[in-house]
Amino acid sequence: MSLLSSYQQIEQQEWIDIPSGWLQGRTVFGGLIAGLLIQKAIYMVNDAAKQLLSCNVSFVGPVQHGQAKLTAEVLREGKSVTTLEIRLWQDDAVQTILIASFGLQRESRIHVENLPQIPDYPTAEQLEKTFYLEGLMPECLQQFELCWAEGSYPMAGSKVPDFGGWARFAPNLHANREMKLADLFALMDVWPPGVLSMFKIPAPASSLTWHITYLHPIRHQIHDWFKYKVVTEFAEHGYATEYAYVWDRENRLIAVLRQTVAVFA
Repeated sequence: MSLLSSYQQIEQQEWIDIPSGWLQGRTVFGGLIAGLLIQKAIYMVNDAAKQLLSCNVSFVGPVQHGQAKLTAEVLREGKSVTTLEIRLWQDDAVQTILIASFGLQRESRIHVENLPQIPDYPTAEQLEKTFYLEGLMPECLQQFELCWAEGSYPMAGSKVPDFGGWARFAPNLHANREMKLADLFALMDVWPPGVLSMFKIPAPASSLTWHITYLHPIRHQIHDWFKYKVVTEFAEHGYATEYAYVWDRENRLIAVLRQTVAVFA
């Protein structure tokens, strides 16, 4: 099933089919799940003038391929901002929760641009792509192309965490089309946690919470490259906290991400 077919299911019905080919360990890739939930939120808001401001995703339990139920509740609908909650259910239990706020643009005298330094990476075409190795990499990675531009690969035994590079959807699996916000959610989450480069042997690491601040609406194609950089702030006692930035090829900051990760190494 294509992503577009999944999005259409969400619009038309409460129960949806989680597509195959997206496993990440023992669960379905969190970026795909977050994308499905934000697509449900967009349908519920049903107002193109209200753009996503921010959202928080809690990955409560593992999601499996097959049927899942999406429920939605509008928590508040104000003059400018609508806040709502989307829940994904499997086996009569909540597995993922998304709370999102959508808002209208308003006139304001306040204007601040204290933006992070943009990394000066070589273009994606100048870098080597990571190749998907079936059985050795999470299944979901076949859906994307990644180009490391700085830092170490996962399981490199690096003394320091963090990395950056470029990512896009794999053209051999996804026909080019206009990118949707749900697509962007999946693409932004494809990068592993920053501490994975410090692992010496394969070991699990899973997102507990993921917060997205959405700054500039996307006007891109699904084959476009996006630049990514992650910074780990603290890791101890089996948990890590990190933030990341996502830019497009024109160095426009698209989103700021913050994540809490459970580390099993």
